[in-house]
Amino acid sequence: MKTSFTRRALAVILALFATHGVLAQDTAAYPSQPVRIVVPYPPGGATDTLARMVAARLQDSWKQTVVVENKPGASGTIGNDLVAKAPRDGYTVLLGITALVQVPALMPKLPYDVLKDLQPLVQVASTNSVFVVPASSPANTLKEFVAQAKARPGTVNYGSYGIGTSSHIQGSLLNLQAGVDLTHVPYKGAAPLLQDLRGGQLSSAFIDMATARPHLEAMKPLAVTGSQRNRTLPNVPTFAELGFHSFEPIGWFGMFMPSGVAPSIAARFTAEVSRILHLPDVVARIEALGMTPGELKGEEFARVVKSDAAVYARIIKDANIRLE
Repeated sequence: MKTSFTRRALAVILALFATHGVLAQDTAAYPSQPVRIVVPYPPGGATDTLARMVAARLQDSWKQTVVVENKPGASGTIGNDLVAKAPRDGYTVLLGITALVQVPALMPKLPYDVLKDLQPLVQVASTNSVFVVPASSPANTLKEFVAQAKARPGTVNYGSYGIGTSSHIQGSLLNLQAGVDLTHVPYKGAAPLLQDLRGGQLSSAFIDMATARPHLEAMKPLAVTGSQRNRTLPNVPTFAELGFHSFEPIGWFGMFMPSGVAPSIAARFTAEVSRILHLPDVVARIEALGMTPGELKGEEFARVVKSDAAVYARIIKDANIRLE
């Protein structure tokens, strides 16, 4: 009886050592097959540009194929779901954006749970949103804009990139906190929004810094989101400086894997992407896009993702924002 127990115990120990050995070999060999980075949006946008920039560098350093697959549709949920349900082997990666944690509050019946099914790895880049008015606007400060909006209730509007987007959420938050009634005008993308802002059909808009940067001569920036001022607009205050709250979250782009990937493989991927993001030419390219290279990784990035999800869920509920 004692001998039988000893044999079973020895078998368990040997199995554990064998498993550990396989994992160690897998980690040492990773990546031993093509890696795919899923972008849940169409080609050509900022998310796609960042994904291809990182993919090219990974391929150079690993001497392994790294492909970018665009899986657009349903506010990014098609691509997100694909990665959430992918094998836990480290060969399928998501390049997600802030919308990843905004959509669950807008679409409660998603086929995946962002915080449970996806593992945050590394922040690739970040960008403030800036609240702007046309260059011809009489308002030179946010205080003056709010006063004018209160004096003409129902006649002042703001543009966004569409219902449920960051710019829509931020405009709804401004309405709540400033006590104004800005009419929401959703657009299908930045180009038509910028055209109407230049033409004076729009009273104001929330625009990401990457989009706003080439057009600053045609607008007046009144405030920026985030906890710090944007380096491109050092004289423009944050909403927090002006007494507003919950405008601290900024737009981010980040790499995720399905939850359950071996920690050693996730760590290897994270370390290599982090190294790439600190290369001078990569830093220059990200900054040329009007963004800041990502600094967060692992648990730090995971905390931001979780915190932002809670902030946006609260705002969406308080403002009663719904996808129509």
